[in-house]
Amino acid sequence: MASAQNTRERLLDAAEGLFFQEGIAVTGVDRVAEAAGVAIVTLYKHFGSKDNLLREVLARRLAAWTRHWDAALAAATTPGGRLLSVFDAIESFRAAAGATQWCCFLATASERAVPDAGAGDPVFALIRQDTRLVAGRLGDLAREALCADPDGVAASILLLYNGVLSSLLRGEPADPVAHARAVARSVIDASPREPASGA
Repeated sequence: MASAQNTRERLLDAAEGLFFQEGIAVTGVDRVAEAAGVAIVTLYKHFGSKDNLLREVLARRLAAWTRHWDAALAAATTPGGRLLSVFDAIESFRAAAGATQWCCFLATASERAVPDAGAGDPVFALIRQDTRLVAGRLGDLAREALCADPDGVAASILLLYNGVLSSLLRGEPADPVAHARAVARSVIDASPREPASGA
């Protein structure tokens, strides 16, 4: 008999595949339950609602993405390489992740209305958490690399990162990660550097 954890993972796998291949709005929880091979009551027992299921799919995805980026950062040997590690992480993450139509966070944001100011939305909170992770980490890495304008460098690389995700959906240009990495390297190389402290 399947354990509760295995059932939960099957439901998350099924939801991720259906939500991001066919669309969140058009995928009912009955389809997810059927694809996972469980009764719909079991889905509700584990998650309670479609929104909670979506939130857990995104939380799992964010944790996996963070692990890939952490590994890419650990493998980088220079400050510039650490800044470029976001592109290495995209490659390793996409190689390991199940097939999806495009970035799960962008897909969710495109289908979901921005909540009113002060309104709680746990799903949108995860979208914002993902954005803060990428933008904040790029800013920190640009400061570590002693870029004179770390926020500007981080914004440029974030724009390239977003462009990669959109290009993967569009299908052009071919190998957007390599193109974005080369442009990002040019941005880093052209950026004035602050003198190292104590120099």
